[in-house]
Order: sequence, then C-alpha cells, then structure tokens
Amino acid sequence: MTFLRLAFSQVEQLRNFWETFLLALFELTLNSVNFLKKKEICNILILMTTRINSTLHALKEWNVAVNALARGQTILLLRKGGIREVEGSFAVKHTEILLYPTYEHQKPDLLKPEYAEKITPVESGWHPQTVRIGSWAEITDIFCVSDEAVVNQLLPYHIWNDRFVFERFHWKPRQPLYLLLLRVYRLQQAENIPYHSTYGGCQSWLDLHSAIALEESLPVLATSEYNRRVEAIRHELIKN
Repeated sequence: MTFLRLAFSQVEQLRNFWETFLLALFELTLNSVNFLKKKEICNILILMTTRINSTLHALKEWNVAVNALARGQTILLLRKGGIREVEGSFAVKHTEILLYPTYEHQKPDLLKPEYAEKITPVESGWHPQTVRIGSWAEITDIFCVSDEAVVNQLLPYHIWNDRFVFERFHWKPRQPLYLLLLRVYRLQQAENIPYHSTYGGCQSWLDLHSAIALEESLPVLATSEYNRRVEAIRHELIKN
C-alpha cells in the first residue's frame, strides 16, 4: 500500500479547494434548481473533508440558540441574510465554524417559553467586552425552503415559535429560508476573546482576529443520536 504524504499546508489547500468547490456547487444548485412543486425544498449534503485543527471562521447566532446547540437541545438553525450580507442574501461561507453568541437582537416573543425566559434584554448597541467561545460545529446539511407550511412542521426541532417562522418568511419573501443542521462540539477549553468593532453589525459570518484550536473537542451528541435527529427532520421535510 502506498501512502501519499502531504505537508500540512498542502492538506489545508486541498481541504479549502473541496470546501470551495462544494459551496460553489451549492450556490449553483440554488440558482438553477427547480423547486419541487409541492414541497419547494432543495437540500445539499455537505461532505466533510479533512478535519481542521483550528479556525477563525465564526457564525453569529443568538446566545440562547448557541447555548441550546451546545447542550444538545437542538441541531437546527433557521437563517436568512443580514443587512450586511452580499445582496442581503444568506450564503454558507464555511462548513466548520465557531459559534459566536450575540445578544442585542434576541427577542423573547419569538422564542418558545422555555427559551424566552433565559433572555436578559440589553440596550441597542450593547455588546460584552469579552465574548465566550465554547463550541464549534460542522454544518452537515443545508435545506432551502420556500414553503412556510413545511417549516411549521419542524416546530418540535428548534427553539423558535411560529411567529418567528412567520416573520422570517415574510421578510424578503422572495428569498427562501435556510435550514442548517449542525453537529456541535464543545471546545476542550472555552476561549474568552476581546470584542472588536468588526464583529458587530448585521452580518452572519465573521473572521476572528486569531484562530481558536479545535483539537480534543468532544461532540455534544453521540453519532447515533445526531443521525437519528437528522433523519427525523429529513422525514418531516419529505412527507409534506
């Protein structure tokens, strides 16, 4: 048996190539796919390549959602583009990402009661001086859905209420809602990083000023349990 030995930089280049290729394929799919007449769903399964040892790429999400992901209470996020996104549209830039908690735009009235009670309101523009990064995730599946009724069937699988789903669909109604399934890992040691002004604003993605190590992190859910939940969500999407 012959082993091909590559330097770390070469491995990283190879991994970046395949990640870029898969994400480009996903964008092409979104632009060219004819949505199913009834379901109006498209799905791409993200094929993971070489596992990275560190990253500075982060996905911004409400703190209450980040905590729910880190506790294994959900594996599902619902997203549309932020104001500072390119053309206001959401796009998956990276598939292995740190989970960056935000506080300013959390709204208790858009959450299920058990999650709404966990929110402490903050003033507009407020941010912590240091941000705790305690987990990261692999985005394993991406669904883009154009039918509100389909997403309503997924209410048991996420932390938001039906009002949130309604508002998401009716904000930029020509754009689909993106459903992300995340395999979450706890960092061996949480990192408290200084807040920087470039981390603010209505943007989904950001690059930290320094990378955070992912080695020796542990999955929040066992593989069998994660796969069971993924299949349950897929089943709800297919049956509608």
